[in-house]
Amino acid sequence: MNSGLTITLIILAVFLVAIVVLYFVGKKMKARQDEQQAAIEANKQSVSMLIIDKQKKKIKDANLPAAVLEQVPRISRGIKVPMVKVKIGPQIMTMFCDEAVFETIPVKKEVKATISGNYITAVRGVHGTKLDEKSKKKKGIFKRALEAAQEKAGAKPSK
Repeated sequence: MNSGLTITLIILAVFLVAIVVLYFVGKKMKARQDEQQAAIEANKQSVSMLIIDKQKKKIKDANLPAAVLEQVPRISRGIKVPMVKVKIGPQIMTMFCDEAVFETIPVKKEVKATISGNYITAVRGVHGTKLDEKSKKKKGIFKRALEAAQEKAGAKPSK
């Protein structure tokens, strides 16, 4: 047999095994995620809170209680996650936040939030305040230049 064909078949077999392994690992992780989501749904409650600050921080730098840090795996402690500093009643806490909700949270405003333990899952405005669905970011120099060139050419700016 040709050596090139043999090498190709070996590489193909390795890829096939890798795909099968990834399929079963993904299936197991999906089941674990569904369990966690069910636990979050079972423990959720609505709370009125004042948002003091929001930022993405590493878990080890977030001044969380020791009990919370012990539950987080060592590998995950260096990953930046969305954190929100809130005041609930007289107590000031640092809470984790869902990535999609993080963008809509207004700073220095009172909101009604759905929380589950130390995790914010949803946010609604309070006292007639409206939450922006998309935070308005400043456009970069290249984006502005592209839009100016398209406007000059008579083309519609892309979004």
